[in-house]
Amino acid sequence: MKLVALLSLPVLALSLLGAGTEPWVTYTPPKAIANGKSIVLLSGDEEYRSEEGLPQLAKILSQRHGFQCTVLFAQDADGTINPNNSTNVPGMHLLDSADLVINQFRFRELPDADMKHFVDYLNSGKPMMVVRTATHAFNYERNKQSPYAIYSWTAPGGGFGGIAVGESWTYHHGDHGRESTRGLIEGRNQKNPILTGVTDVWGPTDVYGVNPDFPKDAIVLLQGQTLVGMNPADPPNLKKAVMPIVWLKDYKTSDGKTSRILCSTIGAATDLESADLRRLFVNAAYDLTGLKVPAKADVTVVGEYKPLMFGFNKFNKNVKVHDHDLK
Repeated sequence: MKLVALLSLPVLALSLLGAGTEPWVTYTPPKAIANGKSIVLLSGDEEYRSEEGLPQLAKILSQRHGFQCTVLFAQDADGTINPNNSTNVPGMHLLDSADLVINQFRFRELPDADMKHFVDYLNSGKPMMVVRTATHAFNYERNKQSPYAIYSWTAPGGGFGGIAVGESWTYHHGDHGRESTRGLIEGRNQKNPILTGVTDVWGPTDVYGVNPDFPKDAIVLLQGQTLVGMNPADPPNLKKAVMPIVWLKDYKTSDGKTSRILCSTIGAATDLESADLRRLFVNAAYDLTGLKVPAKADVTVVGEYKPLMFGFNKFNKNVKVHDHDLK
């Protein structure tokens, strides 16, 4: 008995050590609500705090709605989250088994072996959500000979954004840091299930402009109205036209598959303080994975959520990946 007990101690120690040692965070839903769908969320941008917003969105999706969610982070070798590290996002192989990817990269240049998993997923016919800066998710400056340099925002046609959602980086239509965004329901598509229960969307980020050749086959769900200030009660800037900020688009793969993609150019961590924006994202997760959208999805935050204001080099320093574990 004593020998068995002693032998079992290393096994127990290893099992405890194995929880939370991977360089990513996984949120497992309660068994009673688990829906069998898996989502991988890609954080990695220098400005809009995806390393804060996506873990909260993943907690809501898992604990309120039954999705298995894994968040990947831009990080240094010691597991410290570093949005400025554009080449290291461990766990990209997890996209191989995902039912949905939520992509909030900005100007990443991943090793080819990691990028292959991303491109394979894109061409699999599975859905993707492209959030804020992910229209310009990649920037190839070190390895311009990579076969994946065609996805760089500097590539002809706009790289990944141009290929997948019809838009790469364009311009700040609103005055960045001075004018915020009111989301207006696109009346022609107001019955789209992704808009179920969505009426009041506001965020402190500014409206992105779109190109004159914005794709004609896009299904616009929200238009972005520029407000003259940084508060939701501020009046609109009537000198600036509304611009599409949330739309659906089909991406046709080279082998004839079709991937449904939702693009949202609103979606910074501070934007996600808007309950109806969170609801839109949750609705999209249901709809894109083939599940019925709830009549009014519960988007109550899980734990504390006090995201930092957007800005370069303003992220919380010395945060480890597993500081985001569900407490």
